[in-house]
Amino acid sequence: METDNFKQENEKVISIDNIDLYNKTYGFETLHPLAAVVDMGQARHSINHVKLRYGVYALWLKQGQMCTLKYGRRTYDYQEGTIVSFAPGQVVKVEMTDEQMLTPSHTLGLLFHPDLLYGTPLGKSIGSYHFFDYDSAESLHLSERERKMIIDTLHSIRDELEMPVDVHSQTILTDRIKLILDYCQRFYDRQFFTRHKVNSDILSAFELNMKRYFESGEAKQKGLPSVSYFADKACLSPGYFGDLIRKETGMNAQQYIQQHILSLSKQLLMDESNSISQVSDNLGFQYPQHFSRFFKKLAGMSPKEYREG
Repeated sequence: METDNFKQENEKVISIDNIDLYNKTYGFETLHPLAAVVDMGQARHSINHVKLRYGVYALWLKQGQMCTLKYGRRTYDYQEGTIVSFAPGQVVKVEMTDEQMLTPSHTLGLLFHPDLLYGTPLGKSIGSYHFFDYDSAESLHLSERERKMIIDTLHSIRDELEMPVDVHSQTILTDRIKLILDYCQRFYDRQFFTRHKVNSDILSAFELNMKRYFESGEAKQKGLPSVSYFADKACLSPGYFGDLIRKETGMNAQQYIQQHILSLSKQLLMDESNSISQVSDNLGFQYPQHFSRFFKKLAGMSPKEYREG
């Protein structure tokens, strides 16, 4: 199935900067310059051991385990009925065994270029779909009913792509793409809920890691901790970790860290043997005035006023 030309691309990075280039890479017909719905079982070309640098948004629905993707340090094996998504700028490595290369894939894909969104409601809200920044190991697992809803909407987008482009095309396409994304957001919310026990364990570990970070003196040496630091401890992407914490606590991860620092700073301020400067230093603030601004913003009074109160 693999031609000599595509064998030469092995281990190289292919930049998918537009829809037409993606279609030519896999042998699909381009129906619209800014969007595509593809069935990888119908691809006329196969590529393997390559890295794809996405310049478009991509959302993949896999119905069977036929391909392995590597994104960052993680491997994702495409479990049955899952969705994984990528945003422009992300790099994905595609790896398939010889058996997988010879077996038709049942992966459905939606790809759309950022230019399609200009001037549309979706263009203004695309940043709210955090799952584009999730690690591929944090994919969305669908029920049979959910999978059918996604497939039906993909088919409706495909039907629109087969229509002649006119003044209504952008509105109709972006509305249907938004419907897909809203479905994914709903299903992720359901997934967070059904994984409450696992997520509670992650939250408990997060709280323990925060406590250790400050008690060990690491804050004094390295400064204030980031969301990425604790996400890495949990082996999760910052985006997924942040959404998980928000679903469990009502606060985003940064706010949760800040509340922990505020609580700890109040405890330290109650010990008058600690100067405000020492408290600031122990918590990881670069300058005491930064700590004072932080404390006043969250507590409504300065550290000095709190101590004297």
